[in-house]
Amino acid sequence: MDHGDPRRLAALASRRVIVGVGGGIAAYKIAGLVSTLVQSGAEVTVAMTDAAMRFVTPLVFESLSGRAVYRDPWEALDRADPQHVRLAREAELMIIAPCTMDLMGRLATGLTSDPVCLLASVLDRRRQPTLLAPSMNELMWQQPATRRNLATLREDGFAIVEPAEGWHACRSGGPGRLPEPEALVDAILAGLPRRV
Repeated sequence: MDHGDPRRLAALASRRVIVGVGGGIAAYKIAGLVSTLVQSGAEVTVAMTDAAMRFVTPLVFESLSGRAVYRDPWEALDRADPQHVRLAREAELMIIAPCTMDLMGRLATGLTSDPVCLLASVLDRRRQPTLLAPSMNELMWQQPATRRNLATLREDGFAIVEPAEGWHACRSGGPGRLPEPEALVDAILAGLPRRV
């Protein structure tokens, strides 16, 4: 990826980022995002919904990140360790991509039965930015429910990475396309809190 100034990617070194992966066809793009973050020195933990694992296997992200994927809130490596609390406490930023219509609805209503929403629920968004990168068909993007959920999520302190326009897997075009990994990296760089 060419970001112009290589010092920009150097700003990711030793930063702790959670990448939440939702269940959309665009999940394949997140492999490139995780790879770039890790190659830039970031410590990346990936969380996946059950639906996400139908598109990309956890092994892909475990291989790229060098860490176990958080995929089941009921399965802890250490019973004395509430993983979601520890992982959230250590994170400096979380990005959820692709953030599907379903995932947006779950986040907007506070549902936490999947690992991605559970982690997002225990972040302090005042000091740990949580970025959502919506990805869905143009018609889903324009639904009143999506508009309501977006308004709620913004009010709740989530930062929205606006979707791109272009070709969708449903053989149509328009807004709702997940931005390319380069744009997601840029959003993370812009969102990371300054270290003092």
